[in-house]
Amino acid sequence: MKRILIVDDSFYMRTMLKNMLSDAGYEIVGEAPNGQTALELAKETKPDLITLDVILPDSTGLEVLKGIRQEQPDQKVIIVSAVGQEVIVNEAMEYGAKSYIVKPFSEENVLEVVSKVLAEEAPES
Repeated sequence: MKRILIVDDSFYMRTMLKNMLSDAGYEIVGEAPNGQTALELAKETKPDLITLDVILPDSTGLEVLKGIRQEQPDQKVIIVSAVGQEVIVNEAMEYGAKSYIVKPFSEENVLEVVSKVLAEEAPES
């Protein structure tokens, strides 16, 4: 079973993603409402995938992404952002995010993106 960490400051968004993903058979290893907790949980739980909101109360998703990639360069991260944040999404992709999901999202879209990213093979070292 693939393990996922959800990072979003909105309790509602975390719950929605958690329900969609656990119903689809994924294990949710943690939920983080801010960047600090996200970095701690990423290190602690070593998830197969992290969904990462762009706007967090204590930092930006980009800062968290950089921190995660420093510790775990092969960590798969999907950015979750509101419509109209294309510049940030593009920057996140440059920093190593594997894909992105735009809010508001459909369950179908979330599961498709997650499944596609998890299916990608890790690069040979």
